Amino acid sequence: MIGLEDRRMKVRNIEAAQRAGARLDAACKVAGITLRTLQRWRREDGLVRGDLRPATLRPRPAHALTEAERRAVLQVANEARFADLPPARIVPMLADEGVYLASESTFHRLLREAGQTTHRGRAKAPTASRPPSTHIATAPRQVWCWDMTYLPATVAGRWFHLYLILDLYSRKIVGWEVHETDAAEHAAHLVRRTALAEGIAALADKPVLHGDNGATLKATTVLAMLHWLGIKPSYSRPRVSDDNAYAEALFRTAKYRPEFPARGFADLEAARSWASSFVHWYNVEHRHSGIRYVSPAQRHAGEDHAILAARHALYANARARHPARWTGNTRDWSPITVVTLNPEREAVVAMEAKQQRAA
Repeated sequence: MIGLEDRRMKVRNIEAAQRAGARLDAACKVAGITLRTLQRWRREDGLVRGDLRPATLRPRPAHALTEAERRAVLQVANEARFADLPPARIVPMLADEGVYLASESTFHRLLREAGQTTHRGRAKAPTASRPPSTHIATAPRQVWCWDMTYLPATVAGRWFHLYLILDLYSRKIVGWEVHETDAAEHAAHLVRRTALAEGIAALADKPVLHGDNGATLKATTVLAMLHWLGIKPSYSRPRVSDDNAYAEALFRTAKYRPEFPARGFADLEAARSWASSFVHWYNVEHRHSGIRYVSPAQRHAGEDHAILAARHALYANARARHPARWTGNTRDWSPITVVTLNPEREAVVAMEAKQQRAA
């Protein structure tokens, strides 16, 4: 908005330029306004009264949240169980309980107005990154990702080694172990135990197991075990750090959990106990943002379709009660059908998604 004095100055400069022979529309353009704006100022006494919009009293929208509804949103967002969760996870968790208070954006707005928009949790605020993607998973047990990470001990220079296998489609941790040493025998044993637990022997198409180029994961012992199980190995490209992004993101989630000991683990049993509790939380309680905020265990068992359908029905009912609060469609709760790991071409992914929809 342009203040009254600035308006008058612009008009005086435009009139002086016009008297000097300049065209009116060109003079307006140089002044930073349009010819229509100048005509409106002159027609509606805009050079006398100025802009009346700041002082205009606007009625409260009929569909706005009531004070009680606003307090309910803030009260729920500040509950102990939601204290370290963003609205992106709070809203789906409430939907699974049959509760709809407001949309995710409304949660954000009310928290911002209350001065509570500080990033929640120990992790830094996420930054934009390109989507990861070579193999395509349309169901569980098709593509697995695995890696090893170090867990610090209370003794400086000592580490425990956490091995994890992640199902790409469901994001479920299907296998894990913690050891005092990094050895190919541990990795081979983990793969065999995971294959037995997931029933790989009965599958016509065995899964692909993707990992980085570490010596442990490429050892002869591991390759022999994979060949015996019929699992196809896959490795990251040389000098490409984010080809195994899903496993790396999982380790980041693990190490930023509030219960992760900042001073390290006292012994191997403590490390294994923490890993067991983390895997249970991640698989059963965690609402994963990459799979429409259902838990990996629910998606691995095929329960996500019913859960997402129930959320869609809940949102449809909420929209029917207060249609003025919705400017478009309800939130997209359709299941994620295709998950990709380092796709070579977007056309390949699009074709796979099209085939899944047709099926």
